[in-house]
Amino acid sequence: MEYTRLGDTGTTVSKLCFGTWRFGKESDGTVETDREEAHDLLDACWDHGSNFIDTANVYGDPNGKSERWIGEWLADREDVDREDLVLASKVYFPFDGRGKPGPNDSGLGRKHIRAQIEGTLERLDTDYLDLYYIHRWDEETPIEETMRTLTELVREGKVHYLGASSMAAWKLTKALWTSDAEGLERFDVTQPMFNAADTDDVSDYLDVCADQDIAVCPYSPLAGGFLTGKYERADDGTVIAPDGARGSLTDLFEDRYTSEKAWEVLEAVEGVADEIDATPAQVSLRWLMEQDRFTCVPIVGARTPAQLEENVGAVDLELSDEQFERIDAARGPDDDGYR
Repeated sequence: MEYTRLGDTGTTVSKLCFGTWRFGKESDGTVETDREEAHDLLDACWDHGSNFIDTANVYGDPNGKSERWIGEWLADREDVDREDLVLASKVYFPFDGRGKPGPNDSGLGRKHIRAQIEGTLERLDTDYLDLYYIHRWDEETPIEETMRTLTELVREGKVHYLGASSMAAWKLTKALWTSDAEGLERFDVTQPMFNAADTDDVSDYLDVCADQDIAVCPYSPLAGGFLTGKYERADDGTVIAPDGARGSLTDLFEDRYTSEKAWEVLEAVEGVADEIDATPAQVSLRWLMEQDRFTCVPIVGARTPAQLEENVGAVDLELSDEQFERIDAARGPDDDGYR
């Protein structure tokens, strides 16, 4: 495993982060990763040298299951020291652990953040989080209240660093300006959806990250599995998905991850993979790791230890400038000037 400094922080993380959003998640009545499978994956993660684990308070059915399983795994593994792990979780969405959510059981107000950090720490069986993300932007709460509350958590030792997930570039800029103007802690890490096949234009958002030396930990780095090359295109343009794959479990897959541009990117990725004797997934992950304007640590959500081993293989690759740029060129821009 290779390691890198997390943006402008003093913390070092593995070049791949392990995402646990599948832990306990039900899709059409199917549990994507059960407790035993979750602990096997965490074992494999540790054995491969990955020290960076990502979760959220709302992961799992019911909510909190992912955090709890991680905490139980950590308690069971006597050879794993909490100080050797970098744990990240999130806050924003309604939490269903109390039954019917109340009026303050969501968002980024002081009351909800304070309640959720305590639950997260209890489930993870830890005294602190290394990284605490806001899961979304809260239109109803002043950003100063949110940043001031998060700053209190840092200064109390319950959180080390702050992160922001998906939002518009101007909102990220507003949050950073508020922190600087008010003398508050600021976001050191972001978590947008960003991958080689993504057609959403996130260039403005990434420009802010590059300018402010903010680490980028993209979720869905393999476009929901599309960039593994396991999907085929039917004659009518629809996607043929293997049984049990994400494309077969949700109707949102084609709308979210596939496009004409995405198929062009996949063709370029597969071409590079053939040249360097790697898999499309490994090439796609390496393309993210080699972003040179900001620290980029992809979050992988492997379903099996074998998939995780394949993903970790991306660490041993190196893309030539021509190969990197070939994939970049396939992404766009389109006729309107957008990726």
